[in-house]
Amino acid sequence: MHIRRSPRPRRPRTAAALLATAALLLSACSAGGTTSTAGGAAEAALAALPQSTPSALAPYYEQRLSWRSCGVPGFQCATMKAPLDYAKPGAGDVRLAVARKKATGKGQPLGSLLVNPGGPGGSAIGYLEQYAGVGYPAEVRARYDMVAVDPRGVARSEPVECLSGRRMDAFTQTDTTPDDTKETDELVDAYKKFAEGCGARSPDLLRHVSTVEAARDMDILRAVLGDRRLTYVGASYGTFLGATYAGLFPERVGRLVLDGAMDPSLSARRMNLDQTAGFETAFQSFAKDCVRQPDCPLGTRGTTPAQVGENLSAFFKKLDAHPIPTGDADGRKLGEALATTGVIAAMYDEGSWGQLREALTSAMKENDGAGLLVLSDSYYERDADGRYSNLMFANAAVNCLDLPAAFSSPDQVEKALPAFEKASPVFGEGLAWASLNCAYWPVRATGEPHRIEAKGAAPIVVVGTTRDPATPYRWAQSLSRQLSSARLLTYVGDGHTAYGRGSDCIDSAIDTYLLDGTPPPHGKRCS
Repeated sequence: MHIRRSPRPRRPRTAAALLATAALLLSACSAGGTTSTAGGAAEAALAALPQSTPSALAPYYEQRLSWRSCGVPGFQCATMKAPLDYAKPGAGDVRLAVARKKATGKGQPLGSLLVNPGGPGGSAIGYLEQYAGVGYPAEVRARYDMVAVDPRGVARSEPVECLSGRRMDAFTQTDTTPDDTKETDELVDAYKKFAEGCGARSPDLLRHVSTVEAARDMDILRAVLGDRRLTYVGASYGTFLGATYAGLFPERVGRLVLDGAMDPSLSARRMNLDQTAGFETAFQSFAKDCVRQPDCPLGTRGTTPAQVGENLSAFFKKLDAHPIPTGDADGRKLGEALATTGVIAAMYDEGSWGQLREALTSAMKENDGAGLLVLSDSYYERDADGRYSNLMFANAAVNCLDLPAAFSSPDQVEKALPAFEKASPVFGEGLAWASLNCAYWPVRATGEPHRIEAKGAAPIVVVGTTRDPATPYRWAQSLSRQLSSARLLTYVGDGHTAYGRGSDCIDSAIDTYLLDGTPPPHGKRCS
């Protein structure tokens, strides 16, 4: 879910699902017990795995990849095997898609740089081919082989499947602000059908898509590539994946950048609540900017952010009662659910605010919902033919396995509504109800909240953006306090993540770290 602005091309967004999971939840399946405090923060730390490789895993660590040319010129692809179940390495394999672009310049090679754009569910290979393999700084690409692996269950790596395109259309239009028992029952039924679809289509894989398993897969890839230590840039959920790797294999940590950091010590409910507040922070920034523009449909100069929010909420209520046309070939109209998703999609990057103003103007003044539908479809990764990528399916599969459900019943959501609505008057109600989805998941969660210390690891750069909507800044602060070798790098600004979004200060600090191993001083701030 990363979008970046810089002199080089924008990096693509990979968004977490609003319905599939409102917040970016975390995994905690580990080699150590975990206990949560009453406040939702974990007491125990992720335990490191033994440094020696178990003999049962030797065939995986010693495999040779057969590289071949693939769709994009200059890129090579291969397939790597990993055990489906690390507790039973001989019981079956999962086949993981890997891609790379070899180092392009002179100078001492630095090995492989693994990248992950987040999600969970975002295709790392798609990200590498579309941006990282050509858009990272030339100096970095000259010294590193740029590498990506789609995590298990994602995109090209035996993807989790759940619903057909038509059924997914119905799911994304389900009302997440139910007004009565009937609408509540309809929402619960939608979550149950989604979960049942995943269970029916991916029954075995669904039990083995945790973040810990994906992190262990990355260690196999590190070894197969011939790297003694892992060099890695992960954004958003990718920071949790990278931090988990550091916790499991601290002695194998090379240069790790965790951009838009997540906090593994929080419960699912607390994470959803924090992210709800994060979207409200981003909306406040949008509102202040909107009323300064001549084309803001939510107010004029002098209108307060609170009034802008009230105007948007009133528009959502209107759509709830009377959806408007979109011109969609499949007959979809713009109701409250799709409109809310479209607005949230634009909160990830201030560069999308102009597009959002235009879309809102068309919808509010011209009764044309096409613009907001485009934003919503981009968020869900739905193409013009009505096909969805597996982003939303993998997102739910990983999140619901990584942490116990935020809520187990509609009654629990209703009791929590005041806290969510206080966190965000605009988005709170919908995000609270969206947090109910894992309650009906067909596979029991294997993880719990935990801290990650990674004692003995080389310096790790943790990056936080002060007004990040999806990964609130406090998460970066918390993770940097947990990791024993963390260096916190702060971007004072808007949008999700910081690297490659236009701050020379941020980019220079990270590029220097990647190229010569010198991390920025702890607490460095950029704008």
